[in-house]
This record gives sequence, C-alpha cells and structure tokens, in this order.
Amino acid sequence: MPARTGEQFLKGLRGPRDIWVDGERITDVVDHPKLSGAAHALAEVFDLQHRHPDILLMPDGETGEPVAVSHMIPRSREDLARRGRALRKVAEYSVGLMGRTPDYMNVTYAGFAGRPDEWGWNGNEAGAARLVEYQKFLRRNDISLTHTIVQPTVDKATGDAPQAGNPYALRKVGDTEHGIVVRGARVLATLAPFADEIAVYPASPLPAGADAYALSFCIPMGTPGLKFLCRDSAAAPGNRFDHPLSSRFDEQDAFVIFDDVEVPRDRLFIDCNLAAYNKVMTTSWPPNIQQQTMIRASVKLDFAWGLALRMAAAINAADPETNRMIGEIWSYSEFTRSAVIAAEAEAVEWPGGLWTPSVGPLHALRATLPLWFPRVNEILRLIGSHNVFAAPTAAQLADKDLRRLIDQYLPGAKGMPAEERIRIFRLAWDFAGSALGSRNEQYERFYLASSPRNLARHLVFTDRSRADRLVDRFLKEPLS
Repeated sequence: MPARTGEQFLKGLRGPRDIWVDGERITDVVDHPKLSGAAHALAEVFDLQHRHPDILLMPDGETGEPVAVSHMIPRSREDLARRGRALRKVAEYSVGLMGRTPDYMNVTYAGFAGRPDEWGWNGNEAGAARLVEYQKFLRRNDISLTHTIVQPTVDKATGDAPQAGNPYALRKVGDTEHGIVVRGARVLATLAPFADEIAVYPASPLPAGADAYALSFCIPMGTPGLKFLCRDSAAAPGNRFDHPLSSRFDEQDAFVIFDDVEVPRDRLFIDCNLAAYNKVMTTSWPPNIQQQTMIRASVKLDFAWGLALRMAAAINAADPETNRMIGEIWSYSEFTRSAVIAAEAEAVEWPGGLWTPSVGPLHALRATLPLWFPRVNEILRLIGSHNVFAAPTAAQLADKDLRRLIDQYLPGAKGMPAEERIRIFRLAWDFAGSALGSRNEQYERFYLASSPRNLARHLVFTDRSRADRLVDRFLKEPLS
C-alpha cells in the first residue's frame, strides 16, 4: 500500500479503541468535537505528501511504491539533507506546534532499522530481525504511530527507572502460545487518539535485576486491555478566526494502562533482555531523532519571530525595548537554524551504513530550547499587553452594528484594518496564552527531558577534543 491520503488515514482511526477525554470514553475520535480538529489537521498532513511528492515522497527500495521520505534510512549526507527538507515541510504545516506528527516515529524506526547490529546485542538477533520487518510494515502501510517510553512517577526518590518488584511500571507477567503478557503503565503517549499503533521502547537504563521491565514492542491501538487516559482537552471548538491554532493542533497526550495486554511474538523486539535494552538508545538514536525535533523547533521559532513582528506593527511599537525583545526571538531562531545546518554538515556514518547528523549541536539545542520557548511566550505576552484581550470574535464582527463600531475604534496603526489587527492578536494569544499555548509551554519545558538534566549529561554527547587541545597547549608546554 503506497503513502496514504488524509481520507484513508481518517478511515483507519474509526476502529475500536479505549480512549478517554475529560471523563468521557470517546467512541469516534474522528468526529468528536474535542478531537476532530486535530484528526482532520493530521489528515491534511497525509494529504500534504501528495501535494508535494517531490519533497515528501520517495519510492520504496523493494516495492517501488511511493512512501514518505521520513521512512528513509539515510545512507549519505545527501540523504540527510533530503530528509531534512521533508521534515521542514511537515513542521511548517502546524508551525511546529505538533511535536509528534507521524514523521517523528517514522524517523525513529528508520534509525532503529538502520542499526540491527545494535538491536541484536547480547543475543537479541531475532528481536532485531523482527524490528527490521516491522519498519517495512510501518512505511509500506503509512502507519500513524504513537509511543510511550517514560515510566510513571510515583516516588521520585526511587529514581527514573523501575527497580525489580515495582508494581506500577510496565513489565512482563507471563508467556502465551503466541507471545507474552504485559501489565503496568507508561506515559506520555502524545498523539494517542490519532495513532494506528503504539510503540514501547527503552528510555532510561534499567538497573540490575529489572529484566522483566526490559521490553520493546509495537501493537495496534485497539489491542484488548489497552487504555488511554488523555489530559484535559485544549482543543477549542468553533471557527479558525477565533481559535486559529487550538481549533486544529491539539495533538493530545495520554497516560497508558496495559491491563494484561498480549503482545504477539512477531511484534516483540526486546523480551527481558536487559543488556540489549540498555544498549540501543545510547549511540545513534539521539542524533537521528533530533534532526526532526530541532527542525520542528526551528520552524516554531521562525513563526514566533514573525508573529512578534506583526504584533509590533499592529500597534506601531518601534521602541528600543520592543525591538530588543523581538531581536531576542530572532537570535533563538538563528541559533537553532545554524545548529541544524552544522549538525547535518558534520554528519557521521555508523556501523551498518546508517548516517545521522552530528550530535553535538543538536544536544546543545536540546539542553537550551526548554529555556528559550517559555521566554518566547513571555515576550509575546509582553508585546501583546492588554491588546490580546481586546480582540473581538468572528460573531461580534459579523454583527452589522458592532462591526461599524469595531472598525471605527479598533483599527491598527498606520491604517491597518481592525479585522487584520484582531486576527494578529487572536493568533498571538492562541500561540502563547490559551490552553493550547500553556500545554505547549509545559511540553517544551520537558521535551526530551528538562534543560538541567540535559546540561548535566552533556559529556555523554560531547567531543571535547577541541577544548582539550587549546588547554593542553599551556598545560603541556615546557616550563623553561
């Protein structure tokens, strides 16, 4: 089956699944008002690949059918550049607000399949072979995949990874004729209502004795025993004038319960192999997946910078402090764009022929963006001031008597029509201050872990040779 259309994607979502939103079990994620906006937005993402096939599609290496470029296993620096262009095109659709469009997991599993040597560690060759086959299924059926990799936080004092005997975390509890049975919970399945399948794979390394928790697999969303408890909806009903972003880009996040779920053997990639579990995320995964995450961040910062410029123009705010704040957003945008370019230019080849960007520039961004994005929201709210609240709705503008008064008393500076001014400030509030804006700020603060945690781990990803060479000149020079 070649790359799907939006209509085919929506048809695939209509199967049974146990999704709960705001205390209600949702029987139809396509048409329910709290989910339909994002469902149809994602359908547009699938249609996007058919409107721009030169950027977003490529022939499958074995079948020749068109598949998404995000499924590519990069084999050269040129492949990475091509994939980067495709990732940017998808990110631009939601201006970076949807962090888990399907290309995120497409890139993830392409990277996994490109390292069967790593997944086959410690006698796990059969699991690695099943993963490679699954990646073929993923790309040839254009599957929308969500994932859940974080263990539930019950007691921070016990650490991020479960110890043996932990009753809350996802673990294997038995074998069946056709696979295994798992029980427990995980977070945070972003995109869950709009996925065809869910993936479980390693996150934090597990301690000795926690073999039962060392699992990786993918199963359909409708698998019996799977339950998804979504956070409060941030989706705003109504027209795109009033809610230009939150009416369509609430991708949702879910707490996942595995209530004695059977995982078929052919979908099981790691089965209590602790050494393999602790190995597979340590080398090529970060730079592979961070190409997608940082391109998305770059697009979002470009949008924020452009939005700040429009807000300032709407009220003719040309004072030095406003310009300084807009310049601050611009600098974040340029640093991010430059880091992505540097990472792609310094790309590296891994055993087996997988190419990824260089990890250094991307990990520096990973540690810094959780600080930048909240600051961007703060700047937009400072520039917006009270004006974000003086933005009438579409219904108010449609009233003939009100429209005359709104046009008279609420124009923008330098002849800007009132409707244009209103649209700018409604867009700004939806980005930085609405329920969706608040969710996205929290999301960015902890996206791929918090800033302090990533800064503390910098030496894991850092080539210190440049710095060491400069210091060694003085420490090793003769003293006479």
